[in-house]
This record gives sequence, C-alpha cells and structure tokens, in this order.
Amino acid sequence: MRELETERLRLRALRSDDVQAIFDGWASDPEVTRYLTWNPHQSPDQTRTIMGFWLGEYEKADCFRYGIERKADKAPMGTIDVVDFRDGTPVIGYCSGRQYWNQGYMTEAFQAVIRELFACGYSAIIVEAVRENTGSNRVIEKCGFRFTGSSERPLSRLKPDLVTINSYRLDK
Repeated sequence: MRELETERLRLRALRSDDVQAIFDGWASDPEVTRYLTWNPHQSPDQTRTIMGFWLGEYEKADCFRYGIERKADKAPMGTIDVVDFRDGTPVIGYCSGRQYWNQGYMTEAFQAVIRELFACGYSAIIVEAVRENTGSNRVIEKCGFRFTGSSERPLSRLKPDLVTINSYRLDK
C-alpha cells in the first residue's frame, strides 16, 4: 500500500501513535459510529487493541487501510479502507470525525482510493450505506457509484437490529 495525496489530504498507513487521535476524534463518538458496523469505543485501550490488529494486517498484499490526514495541520481526521472482498471485488468502508463532515473531505479521499484500486487492477468497487445515513449515501453518489439495490438485514453481529442497507457498485 502506497501513500496517496490529494489537494488537501494525505492518505497514509495508520501508526500506533494515532490511537489517542482516533479515539478522541471519532471512535468514541456515538454519532459517528451510529451507522458503522462497530460500537463506540469505551476507552483508548479498546482503540489500541483494535489498532494492533489493523497494523498487523499491513503485512497482507491486499490491505488498503488509510488514515486520512489534513495536509494543512497533519490532523488525523478519519479512515478509509477495504473492509472485505466479495468475489475478488473490494468493499470500501470509511468514517471521519464530525468536525470534518460536509466539507468534501471524504469525497476527496474516496476518489483517491478509487483511483488507486483501479490502478492496482481491480475492475469494480462495492460500497454499502445504511439508507438513513444521507451523508454517506451522498458521498457514494458523488463518487459515481451506481445504486444496485437495498436489503434489510442486521448491520453486523455487534449491531443485530434490522436496518435497510443500500448497495452500490462502480465499474472501471
């Protein structure tokens, strides 16, 4: 995985010294995690444990996990990564701190990851969002994804309540 840059952002590998910024910036925020597959972190130790797993995954050739950082102040503001593969097609997940919402940052980061995945030889990308998550659905549409349908299912084993999930696909 190589570092990516956009006009305002640097997408880089996560580091162990990012734990506190991740915990404070978004991982502990119930509003940020509302539509994610995981619950808010209760302590920096929980973030540190998960970070250990994430850092270990960088050894895999197909690991695309980026910390999103503003160039202007080097502030960690979110993450974007390939969270799964479906029949060889990467599935993207992302989140950012609330203070960075509605400023075009995630669209900018997502477009950079799309370019990178296509440059690495992938011919399609999948992304999903809870129907009520209007901000995320808007980002996905701005990035050119085609709506492929919706289904009602649990968000994850950690969040077993049924929700409507919109599915999208972008072909090269």
